[in-house]
Amino acid sequence: MTDQSTPPNPGDLGLQRPHPARLYDYFLGGKTNYAVDRQAAAASLQVYPNAMVAARQNRAFMHRAVRYLAREHGIRQFIDIGTGVPTEPNLHQVAQHELPDARVVYTDNDPIVLTYARALLNGTEEGATAYVPADVREPASILEHAQRIVDFTQPVALSLIAVLHFVDDESDPHALTRTLLDPLPSGSALALTHATCDLDPDMQLLADTYTARGMICRPRPKSEVERFFADLRTVPPGVVATCDWRPELESDGMAQLPGMVASTEVGVWGGVALKP
Repeated sequence: MTDQSTPPNPGDLGLQRPHPARLYDYFLGGKTNYAVDRQAAAASLQVYPNAMVAARQNRAFMHRAVRYLAREHGIRQFIDIGTGVPTEPNLHQVAQHELPDARVVYTDNDPIVLTYARALLNGTEEGATAYVPADVREPASILEHAQRIVDFTQPVALSLIAVLHFVDDESDPHALTRTLLDPLPSGSALALTHATCDLDPDMQLLADTYTARGMICRPRPKSEVERFFADLRTVPPGVVATCDWRPELESDGMAQLPGMVASTEVGVWGGVALKP
């Protein structure tokens, strides 16, 4: 089942300036990026050569977190904020592989992502997918649209993967997260990753490169990342480098070997928690 009723005309695609979603696509080896994005990516790699490793480990974390929540907790509803350019396997493909009737709502604020949203809507017949063009700073709008697909009387997993470091302190990302979590029932979950300088101080150079090109980027220390999980029950091993979170959940049983990727290479904290 698919829902294509929400996306409006994309209008201005913003190709005069780089966008984090398209840089992420570049770092993942994708092709949905443009000269302005590639120029920003080249500058980013000069100051933070591990950007591609960090992006790919972040993506792998998302796959494992979704796999875990579907397998271990039977969660079959997901709201994915800051979706990015479709890159297979997308979240709904991971979730619906585990639970074919899983329902997924995607959101992103990049109009380019909107033009490729059809790739996010090709789910199973038993399940449902939808795309909402929205910014994480618009939680009320996201929740309103999500109710068309998601049953808020049943557990929902909120996915905030590599998105909150693009929210400045003035917009209060912790309050935004609480607003998104508040209407979700007991048994719901939060899966979150966030850039940090704790693991490699050079992450700040990457953030400065983004900021100089008009993209907010605010790495945060572990203590601030752990605050996103306040009042939730954090799943072991807690908030850790993305490469160290449940590596045994890699697809096809191909667990990442200890030490294959060092935490200093990923520069991103990740964690999963459940709502009591």
